[in-house]
Amino acid sequence: MVRPLQIFGLVQGVGFRYHFMAQAQGLGLAGWVRNRRGGSVEAMVAGAPEAVEALIAWARRGPAAASVERVDVTDAEGTFSGFELRPIE
Repeated sequence: MVRPLQIFGLVQGVGFRYHFMAQAQGLGLAGWVRNRRGGSVEAMVAGAPEAVEALIAWARRGPAAASVERVDVTDAEGTFSGFELRPIE
């Protein structure tokens, strides 16, 4: 399962990407995460459906310092190995 995510709210400057990556790696997921210039965080997550859904549920809460307003999730295709932080776009 591959899911792109767009996460809105107070999600930059609070360690969101680093916590997201740690959660993804702990769940055995592949993909990437990055900040967007408009203030959101974007991610691409690939792996077992249960693990992807668990990460989406975590993203709706985020780390303690974050305030997530919403998470937009769509379907995609692709192959990823490992999980990486990407530069802002």
